[in-house]
Amino acid sequence: MTLDLIAVGDNCLDVYLSKGHMAVGGNALNVAVQWRRLGLAARYLGVVGKDAEGDIILAALGQAGLDPADVERRDGSTAVTLLQEQGGDRRFLLEDLGVGLGYVPEPGRKSLMMAADWVHLGTNTPVSLVQDLVRSGRPFSVDLSTRHDALPLDGVPLAFASGPERADIPVEPILAAFRRRGARRTIMTCGSRGAYLDDGVGVRHVAARVVDPVDTCGAGDSFIASFLAAWLKGRPDDDALLEATAAAAATCLHEAGYPQTLGRIPSWLLEKYADVIASVEVQE
Repeated sequence: MTLDLIAVGDNCLDVYLSKGHMAVGGNALNVAVQWRRLGLAARYLGVVGKDAEGDIILAALGQAGLDPADVERRDGSTAVTLLQEQGGDRRFLLEDLGVGLGYVPEPGRKSLMMAADWVHLGTNTPVSLVQDLVRSGRPFSVDLSTRHDALPLDGVPLAFASGPERADIPVEPILAAFRRRGARRTIMTCGSRGAYLDDGVGVRHVAARVVDPVDTCGAGDSFIASFLAAWLKGRPDDDALLEATAAAAATCLHEAGYPQTLGRIPSWLLEKYADVIASVEVQE
């Protein structure tokens, strides 16, 4: 069975100031790369600026087996995230979405999206793109991350979300809220607490695998890619959840959202965000 899968939306340079290196990431980009790593026919539609940061992302896409020509280049800056990392946990200092904010593919690329077997929309997806896919009847998923109320969910086939890791916070009311708002199926990942799937009839739970994390960046993206890869091939929900959990745990064992050569942070990038870096250092 050959699946035509397209991930649409966010990409960024993840700049680890505490370690002096950077990686290419972003939910939609990571999902597309993980699909390719699983041997699936995947494409990534996104946008970068006409800058050096965009050059880096396009080069990384080519190395990962995706076609850089599927990515648009627009006037403006490429998305950059500044992070500090310690013990596998990340602290976000800045998320500059640049030209990726509210990205909608241009008509030619949008027609590719509308012909795919499955479309995954990354974080910060605009409302209009969700509504277009619902109206078209095209099967798709969207990652809400922690922004649970950011998008209308009526008619959304599958919503992914990040939920509470604390065991004393019940997940059922959160899942019920997604269901009331129209999501047909919801999967909520809750870190070490595991993941929950609400199919509109009942709630399934899969425990997280216990690992000593190197970096949790991209674990949720690997979960999404692996779950969809298994589920769209007809695997039962429980099996797909187990495969997704294993993929997320494996991602925690290396730096960045997928295995890649990490680049040193260039001086011009540090200079570009010097004011932000200086303000953080003062606060600490």
